[in-house]
Amino acid sequence: MALKIRLSRGGTKKRPFYRIVVAEAASPRDGRYVERLGHYNPMTAKDNDQRLVVNGERVSYWLGLGAQPTERVQKLLASLELMAPVKLREQPKKSAVGKKRAEREEEAAAAAEAAAAEVPAEEAAAEVPAEEAAAEVPAEEAAAEVPAEEEKPAE
Repeated sequence: MALKIRLSRGGTKKRPFYRIVVAEAASPRDGRYVERLGHYNPMTAKDNDQRLVVNGERVSYWLGLGAQPTERVQKLLASLELMAPVKLREQPKKSAVGKKRAEREEEAAAAAEAAAAEVPAEEAAAEVPAEEAAAEVPAEEAAAEVPAEEEKPAE
């Protein structure tokens, strides 16, 4: 019997009220449950004590028996420090790159590294001074450019 700690919706239209319950995974959302652990009222202010009421001892008991909380319940319980917060992934599994594409990207990266390693050391050494020479601007030219920018006419 797989147990879930989840929310069971109550309340009226556009005024939700949730019970935090332990239920079998196969039972319907608002159907039969094993035990009621507390309630969550999203319509109250966030600083109100009655927004989230949970029996912490019973939650830890059911977690010890192997009941799995849903993401929303885990987030609520983490706010009360009854369990660790939800670990969210940067990229969902559904939109993750497939096996074949990942292999192709690895091969392309390996080929690029091999091509970079094949460049002889003499050519790499010859390229460095040319880049340094282009990066170094003589002090006279740099000094001549600065006043030209400052001499803009006042409008």
